[in-house]
Amino acid sequence: MRHSSVLTSSILLGLVSLIGATALQAAPAAAQSTWFKVRSTQSSAVTVGGPTSVPYGWVDFCHRRPKECKVPALPATNVKLTAQNLRTLKRINQKANSSIKPVSNFDHWGTMADHWDYPVDGKGDCKIYALYKRKLLQEAGFPRQALLMTVVHDLDNEGHTILTVKTDKGDLVLDNLVDEIRPWNATGYYFVKRQSQQNPNIWVSINQRGGTPQTLTNVAKLVD
Repeated sequence: MRHSSVLTSSILLGLVSLIGATALQAAPAAAQSTWFKVRSTQSSAVTVGGPTSVPYGWVDFCHRRPKECKVPALPATNVKLTAQNLRTLKRINQKANSSIKPVSNFDHWGTMADHWDYPVDGKGDCKIYALYKRKLLQEAGFPRQALLMTVVHDLDNEGHTILTVKTDKGDLVLDNLVDEIRPWNATGYYFVKRQSQQNPNIWVSINQRGGTPQTLTNVAKLVD
């Protein structure tokens, strides 16, 4: 359940460049649900840097599922953290964590190269959990720009992938290693990089430690 490799194929890099160039030709953003609204960055949000390397697994995922990645650039949007939205986040996080059987990338796919996908056979490592949560949340009406695949180093300093949800009360983490939804700065993880809010095919650097690890947090207190 760990993330282990970075972009290695020049062919696949060309694919990402092509996808990114297509996506940057932004179409007008579709009207968002009233559940959501654009907000400025909060103090409890991760500070991101400039563009960085795209994980090999995401590039390969785009190669196999091009419709998932040939998408327009959109304005950065945060989720309004209402009680209803928090219930949805918890429900989907629990659903994914309980329905996928954990198995390592190598045991699952027979390769050390990262293989990102949905849980087509009910099994997977951290990337499969995070992608599935992202998919379910989009189907529930959450904006794509607030659902960001994120690469970190876990408490054992091993590569790991989680889903960051950008909200108006800060960045929340959906993690297959911990069932509780936590603010990013309660994970203790070292955040390496994640998807850009505007374009999922562009990744931005982070390089920040996520505070002191806490297994249980009272996220509900953040709700308006």
